[in-house]
Amino acid sequence: MTKGEATQTKIHFKGKDDDFIVFVDDRETYQKWLNDKSVPMAHFVSTFKVFATGKQGTQGQLSDASNQTLAAEFDTEDQDEVIKKILEKGNVQESQFPGRSGHKNDAQTTNIVNGQPGTR
Repeated sequence: MTKGEATQTKIHFKGKDDDFIVFVDDRETYQKWLNDKSVPMAHFVSTFKVFATGKQGTQGQLSDASNQTLAAEFDTEDQDEVIKKILEKGNVQESQFPGRSGHKNDAQTTNIVNGQPGTR
């Protein structure tokens, strides 16, 4: 039994002073948008937030990018404009989260102490 299989797609933009991340739900629609801007970003952008990683690349601790940080890097505080720039100039990073399999209740095992099942 496998549960929780997922692929996470994020667009990483390495800025002058920080690294930025935008999450994408549908990579195929995102690829279409790159060539056809009439495709609504709402069809593939996971959340209309820009995250900063504190110069830690794609593996850094994510935090909401402040308006001051956005203005310093992108010359605007408008999240939608910044997201558009990151989507156009960033690099796609995809992470696979494999599903879990097997039993989840390990309490069903038998303890054997001194050759006696179930005693301590």
